[in-house]
Amino acid sequence: MTVSRPAGPLLIGHRGAPGYRPEHTRSSYELAFALGADAVEPDVVATKDGVLVLRHENEISGTTDIASRSEFADRRTTKNIDGTELTGWFTEDFTWAELATLRSRERIPQLRPSSASFDGSAGILRLTDLLEIIDEASEAQGRQLGLVVEIKHATYFDNVGLPLDDLVASALSGTSWSNGAGLVIEAFEKSVLARMHARGLAARYIYLLEKKGRPFDEVARLGSNATKYADVITNAGLDALSAGANGFTVDGISVDKAMLFAGAQDGQTNDLVSRAHRRGLDVFTWTLRPENKFLNKSFRTEDEPSAFGHWEREFDAILATGIDGIFCDHPDLGFTARQARRELEG
Repeated sequence: MTVSRPAGPLLIGHRGAPGYRPEHTRSSYELAFALGADAVEPDVVATKDGVLVLRHENEISGTTDIASRSEFADRRTTKNIDGTELTGWFTEDFTWAELATLRSRERIPQLRPSSASFDGSAGILRLTDLLEIIDEASEAQGRQLGLVVEIKHATYFDNVGLPLDDLVASALSGTSWSNGAGLVIEAFEKSVLARMHARGLAARYIYLLEKKGRPFDEVARLGSNATKYADVITNAGLDALSAGANGFTVDGISVDKAMLFAGAQDGQTNDLVSRAHRRGLDVFTWTLRPENKFLNKSFRTEDEPSAFGHWEREFDAILATGIDGIFCDHPDLGFTARQARRELEG
């Protein structure tokens, strides 16, 4: 089976197809591929016994039925995760056997009631489960579909004795993914990417950037002297990123889509993608969503926040930048927009 990267940006099902099914569930991932995704993106966190599970965060009260499970009521606690105090239930306080009894729920039911109608129909997946799903879909489609692994809260998990770089490398070792074909590793902390690269894990390494804040691995070491994410996309920041350090250079960046519109006229994009490309860096962006609540204000309608706005116009503006990868909650809409841009460009 050959690895096939499509013309135009890589279309990545963001946690599967969460516009239609609760995120990180089997049906969400399977639907993403059926709707045209080239790859899917799981968020990985760890259990008490070192199993990698797929959840948006390690605090799981918003994405599972754990709050209604009386047998786990005494596990509710408050923790500081990357500088933010959170109260709830955390994956690292449970074994996999315990988490396997939970059922998944839609994270934003007020905006996606159709997806919420599937609440309780699926359990939690492990990373190893997703590898099997991708293999099955690749076989069915006759091409190697991709995997974009987001490592969540690496410094936090290091500090509780669950190093995610060790766990991810172990999970991929001995599988078809160990040769790097179709594999992307991403994180908001560059140090964990460097550690995984030093292990010899073949992959494309992508540095995630938020429009505000600072990477927590640097905050833990440098406090207020830590680099701001916003500084990374300046010319000086991109120069430093592409120059690398300690023998490690990331392959690209993945930015909040708001960073593509910052400083430009309403509805127009800036030159971030072209500046990064000149330095040999790929650019991905997250997350393309059609609902008014998530659209750039230039593309919203006066309908309810959950209603679809002028998503076609926003998606096309992003695609016109020459972006290398797009994360979509509705992969079919990303597929349609990419096809329309290809036809426009001839």
